[in-house]
Amino acid sequence: MPKLRIVFMGTPDFASMILQAVSQWEGGEIAGVYTQPDRPAGRGNKLRPSPVKEMALSLSLPVFQPENFKSDEDVKTLAALAPDILCVAAYGLILPQKVLDIPRLFALNVHGSLLPRYRGAAPIQRAVMNGDAITGITIMKMEAGLDSGPMLLQQATAIGSDETAGQVFDILARQGADLMVSALRMAAEGRAAFTPQNPSLATYAHKLTAQDQRIDWSLPSSSVHNIIRGLSPSPGARSTLILAGKDPLPLRIEPGIPLTQDAGGSPGTVAGMSEDGLIVACGKGSYCVTRLRPAGKPTMRATDFRNGWLKGLAAPFGAFEIR
Repeated sequence: MPKLRIVFMGTPDFASMILQAVSQWEGGEIAGVYTQPDRPAGRGNKLRPSPVKEMALSLSLPVFQPENFKSDEDVKTLAALAPDILCVAAYGLILPQKVLDIPRLFALNVHGSLLPRYRGAAPIQRAVMNGDAITGITIMKMEAGLDSGPMLLQQATAIGSDETAGQVFDILARQGADLMVSALRMAAEGRAAFTPQNPSLATYAHKLTAQDQRIDWSLPSSSVHNIIRGLSPSPGARSTLILAGKDPLPLRIEPGIPLTQDAGGSPGTVAGMSEDGLIVACGKGSYCVTRLRPAGKPTMRATDFRNGWLKGLAAPFGAFEIR
């Protein structure tokens, strides 16, 4: 059986793990890898290649980085690779129909949710932020709509009550890699049978905004915990601490411990200190902040923060802004 010619498209770590697995599949050959252009990053604002580009170069695969596919030249370059299949994972670009029409068979996308739930840009973070107990991976045939194409394979996985989005990303990336290879094998053998999505069950995982990163302490402590772990490790949950006589202090809050007992005071009040961390009042219950990071400083234990930044202050130490 001749090998499938594959063009891979992806950008973040999630996609790089899938690229590695696809490159090792004996039934295919990767004709090219498409990824987002290098972006400025870090304090020096230097251009940084995507994880997929780094993986592709380590595998000696040709890399293409168009801004988009509005240029006919970019479309022709892709068509010249003569792919049987486009294999897409968190590429970060919406592919126009003229691109989806290029492969001999079809374009397959690996999506980090059980479609039609959580179509869109941030399915893994949104699932954790919403406190979902189950998520999963879907392999679907791409069409012009947003994650609306018919499905080939799905696999569910549990989300632990203390797992972060980063931990779920790693689990789903491994599952997605295995599932994508299975899907490619089915395509090569002519066994790919697709099931349409039920549009009435569709929900959307919109791209995270700066406002989404702000902790709403008026929520129950369990919801606060879900939001913080859903934003960990990136882009991070944030809140501003107001201290009497001092400038507002922006902080990044790391996952801590949700508590059922009330701390006293209005939501956001830093009511006191336990042996584990700072106790913050929530709309229901309280939250123990165990690790945090002041702007421009390294992440530190809450006990160290108390001994430094809150030295000499008596409880209640201050209050976080609600949102």
